[in-house]
Amino acid sequence: MIGKISGRLELRGPDHVLIDTGGVGYIVYCSDRTLAALPSVGEAVALYTELLVREDLLQLFGFLTLAEKEWHRLLTSVQGIGAKVAMAILGTLGPDGVGRAISLGDVAAVKAAPGVGPKTAQRVILELKDKAPAVMALGAHGAAPVMAGSVPDVSLIDPAPQAAPPAPPPAAANDRADALSALTNLGYAHGEAATAIAQAEAEAEGGEITSAALIRAALRKLAPKG
Repeated sequence: MIGKISGRLELRGPDHVLIDTGGVGYIVYCSDRTLAALPSVGEAVALYTELLVREDLLQLFGFLTLAEKEWHRLLTSVQGIGAKVAMAILGTLGPDGVGRAISLGDVAAVKAAPGVGPKTAQRVILELKDKAPAVMALGAHGAAPVMAGSVPDVSLIDPAPQAAPPAPPPAAANDRADALSALTNLGYAHGEAATAIAQAEAEAEGGEITSAALIRAALRKLAPKG
């Protein structure tokens, strides 16, 4: 299995690139978003890859992050979603957008991708909603390397909600951590994400709260009103 390719970007096509790894060139298919984020021809490039093997075909698909690669793997596990359609979904929504749409049950967002009908979009959400939190949390560890100067000043981050929720139902610490990691990876500030998670716990009707439930409820809190 070819899991990652590093080399020089030799050619850029409409849906693929050619990467020279020192005498051997690999054609790697990418989503529109990934293609747009790649460097210019002649520069160094590295992509995580997934190898599609069929009787008469070998194709490599490339991803900027491990989270994006995992979403592609999960999407292709859904009936009716092939490798190219999965790339179209990722190109339309991005890996973070896929996680958000599945967690919120947003069928319209998934259906917006080319080649995805309403029944297929519903199937994606039903089959992957319980797997979304783990992939969203993976984004914090599987993202592309952080560039110098882009690390936020932790002294400016609100460390916790201003007010503690009254007697929240029990939620494991690792579930809270997974939910917080997923939300901050989606771009929410630490403080507002922690507040939304606390509110979600406070409004639960009892029983153990999973990370998946926390993420879905917190995303509803964080969604724009109106």
